[in-house]
Amino acid sequence: MTNEIMLSRRTVIASGIALGVSALAPAARAAAPLKVAGIHASPVENAWNSCLHKALQDAAKEGVIEYVFSEGVSGTDYPRAMREYAEQGNKLIIGEAYAVEKEARQVAADYPDTAFVLGSSGEAAGDNFGVFGTWNHDGAYLAGMLAGKMTKSNVVGSVGAIPIPEVNMLINAFAAGVKAVNPDCKHLVSFIGTFFDPPKAREAGLAQIDAGADVLFGERIGTADAAKERHIKSVGSLIDYTPRYPDTVFANAMWYFRPILNAAIADVAAGKPVGRNYTAYGLMKDGGSDIVYVKGVAPAEAEAAMEKVRADIKAGTFEVPKMMDQPK
Repeated sequence: MTNEIMLSRRTVIASGIALGVSALAPAARAAAPLKVAGIHASPVENAWNSCLHKALQDAAKEGVIEYVFSEGVSGTDYPRAMREYAEQGNKLIIGEAYAVEKEARQVAADYPDTAFVLGSSGEAAGDNFGVFGTWNHDGAYLAGMLAGKMTKSNVVGSVGAIPIPEVNMLINAFAAGVKAVNPDCKHLVSFIGTFFDPPKAREAGLAQIDAGADVLFGERIGTADAAKERHIKSVGSLIDYTPRYPDTVFANAMWYFRPILNAAIADVAAGKPVGRNYTAYGLMKDGGSDIVYVKGVAPAEAEAAMEKVRADIKAGTFEVPKMMDQPK
């Protein structure tokens, strides 16, 4: 492993009894903590990685797992990190395969006794390579419904990372929510070409504001900085940005990794194959995602209409379209 990975590695080890993890099988709660490693391509303060990291830290604090991790791991070093963690005896490795799909799957094939559950745009493979997608598109759609009724310029914007299916789906869902309540609204889209570059996301947001956007959807961290600077409203994604930007971010399309993690831990603890898709555990109707918003910022009728759709999503009577083509 490179010096970069060795220096960036942090270790969290917890012991004690498991608390509040009802989704786990009884056998998982009774067993010794499972050794789990997290490999983060971006710093853990990146929104997506922070969702994984917090869930893993919480599980460690509850005594469910022992957790070690690396952050800022480059694509060229990612397979090496996977191998080292597998050889150190970690039973479950959590991470992301988006930039290293072929290499990650080869590592999993070389370590059949280690479970790998990674964010991926592909399918599960074999018994030990599970995948999950970041499907907080339900919350993005609902936030779009609010934004569509709030815009005064009739222009909104979205700043994304890279046009992979999960990012495309999220931005398309936001746009669909806007169009559902305001069909004539224009939607601007920018991609920054990387998963973590807040200054670049800010610049993309500023360009959209200069082009007329008065509400921004920040699929990437940094977008809200542009909105704050120009005194407009913004929507966050994955985590709750409102405490950090109280006068700017009025809604957030939340995603909670813990249900996915719980399912993977339970499978490993029970000796079941993890070669399956865990994405569904992150859907709103299953408690894995939602919208949080500041009431009173959007018009009251917009909030009421959004809450009706929100209830329908949770009841399974309304499904937000999954559009994974690159938005234009």
